[in-house]
Amino acid sequence: MHQVARGLNAVSGGHLTPNTVTIVGFLAHLPIGWLIITSHPIKAAVLLLIFGLFDTLDGELARLQNKTSAKGMLLDSITDRAKEIILYSSFGFIIASGERPMMTVWAVSACGASLLVSYVNAWGEAVTARMHLADHQTNKTFRTGFMTFEVRMAVVFVGLVSGRIILAVVVIAIGSILTALSRFINISRKL
Repeated sequence: MHQVARGLNAVSGGHLTPNTVTIVGFLAHLPIGWLIITSHPIKAAVLLLIFGLFDTLDGELARLQNKTSAKGMLLDSITDRAKEIILYSSFGFIIASGERPMMTVWAVSACGASLLVSYVNAWGEAVTARMHLADHQTNKTFRTGFMTFEVRMAVVFVGLVSGRIILAVVVIAIGSILTALSRFINISRKL
């Protein structure tokens, strides 16, 4: 991804900002959601794969341009959560419209549990910083557990390609709950 960032930086003459990449990656999830609810899962999966790469591209570009900032990290984190809301809401719509509408509860659970993973991490960082326990490794220390954002997006991709959306949201919901619990335990030990 570093080479792609270097190429884009060269082509744009350094005018393509990391925040622009973040916002474009987020906005691309709107048509992805539309493709999901209009029963075009393969097209949605292809776009998810392409624009999923933007999630690492913005960071690479920020490091290349020496523009890493707390503001950019905040924007990236917020747009990642918003992307998940779009995807799980789209899944909820098609599940509710299908033969087993009661399974929609899994899409809602996947959304909530995914947000909980990031929420636990953010509060862990805030509490340890407030107690002056933070160090330069805090952010990475609390990102434990299996069901990270990247893994969740991989499960979404596989669910779209295989047509097993209900199974995908069940795996995400359960895995995210376990990951949030794991992070909570890790943070509690640090405190």
